[in-house]
Amino acid sequence: MKLTTRALVTCTVFGTLWGLSEMSLGSVLKSLNVPLSGAVLSAIGLLIALVGRVFVPKRGSTLYIGVVAMLLKLFSLGGVVLGPMVAIFAEALVAEAILSAFPAPGRLASIAAGGGGVLWVLIHPLITNPLLFGRTAFVAWLDLLDRGSRLLGLPANAALLIGSALSILHLVLGALVGWLAWDLGRQLQERMGKTSLQTEIPLPTQKGTSA
Repeated sequence: MKLTTRALVTCTVFGTLWGLSEMSLGSVLKSLNVPLSGAVLSAIGLLIALVGRVFVPKRGSTLYIGVVAMLLKLFSLGGVVLGPMVAIFAEALVAEAILSAFPAPGRLASIAAGGGGVLWVLIHPLITNPLLFGRTAFVAWLDLLDRGSRLLGLPANAALLIGSALSILHLVLGALVGWLAWDLGRQLQERMGKTSLQTEIPLPTQKGTSA
């Protein structure tokens, strides 16, 4: 990954926005017991990161944005932040891997990255709970089924149906975020009158104007 100073500054701005959204909304959504609060937070963060990718369409930029957001999460108040920090980094890493798999930036790449990043919210506790908190993946899976059962109004023993429904919900939410991020990023670029940082070509001057 080789980013110019201008690109690094731009990524830092978007990473700061993601981090601030986590710091301000994370505890609020959880205290209000908002359904799928983790997916909502992930969607907001990835929306910011994917808009940033439109401004800096270079490999590694999305991961850098996620690292900045993860470091800002250290300043959150009211509880353990290790799990959320790892989640932010992992979501950025998943999105970066998907974006880098495409030969060029585009709407489809953004949609796929959004879907994959938000879907990670479901997978995250199954991996991090055993590694970080001493809980087995089976217990994390039971917690997931319990939350899904209450959210969807399905019996807890309908594990396959609950898992499939939750996966689809997260994928659809992430895909919508990716779609929106691509349009929003391009619109912001047009309104700001700036070119992409892929090549950093200056805007053309009007004919007849002096240098």
